[in-house]
Amino acid sequence: MTTWWQAVASLRHDREAGVLVTVTDVRGHAPREAGAKMVVSARRTWGSVGGGNLEAEAVRRARTLLESQGTKPETFEGHLSDKAPIQPEEIRHGVQCCGGEVAVLLEPLPVVPSVAIFGVGHVGLELARILARHDLDLYLVDSRAEQLTAERLAPLEDAVARIEVHHAVLPELVLAGVPRGTHVLVMTHDHAEDAALCDAALRCDHLGTIGLIGSSAKAARFRQNLAADGHAPEVVARVHTPIGLPDLRGKEPATIAVGVAAALLRTIESEAPPRSSTVRRVATAPDAGQVTGPVEPAGT
Repeated sequence: MTTWWQAVASLRHDREAGVLVTVTDVRGHAPREAGAKMVVSARRTWGSVGGGNLEAEAVRRARTLLESQGTKPETFEGHLSDKAPIQPEEIRHGVQCCGGEVAVLLEPLPVVPSVAIFGVGHVGLELARILARHDLDLYLVDSRAEQLTAERLAPLEDAVARIEVHHAVLPELVLAGVPRGTHVLVMTHDHAEDAALCDAALRCDHLGTIGLIGSSAKAARFRQNLAADGHAPEVVARVHTPIGLPDLRGKEPATIAVGVAAALLRTIESEAPPRSSTVRRVATAPDAGQVTGPVEPAGT
């Protein structure tokens, strides 16, 4: 039997969105106690918050949240009474007459961003240290095995991110296996390797942004070479170079990494649906149907 926390981990591993459903409060008699949880995806459920109409409504609302790609938590109240209004389509789930009232919280579990760093040298490692503190999938790729030893990557042991390390003699072969929408950062030790990666990345149709580290002179040379390789101007323009913050002039690896990370996180935030600190509440009352309204954060 899969537990709810195993289900959450499985969805994260498979990069599939879900919703965590929690019974937050119980007044009177109810099938499950406060704290009961279940996980809902587009096709499956794990765990239970009590079965019957309450659980069917929770699943319905969770999947509506998934379809709308909502990021804000929602709450609703279920009245477990045979006198509460029941829609005809709900009869198949049975009438729950425990007599209690249950508050339920729906928390979206979105698919996290994905970032691939090609080249884990001085700048690449500093960048990995910054990005590892964020909730994302992080791929570290290098053609040099000595750059990927456990000792060298020890600063990442307490990472929030899920990290995958790839030693590849031909790093461009890793591109096909990264998730759709992955942001690619090219910063290897070898300009020829950088060129092969940029060429291969432009031939992929599943990647997010493509960033190349280097000077303005390197950027101009790479654009010219990529065009000579047959890439159209609008395709070549997908390679963002130089990367980072132009007004951050320090050349230390940690400084460069801060600029690259800041620019990337800004891009990731711009792509994400807007978030809110309020919780959307849909309260179901036996005598008042459904009412919807925002709930102010605690302390306001």
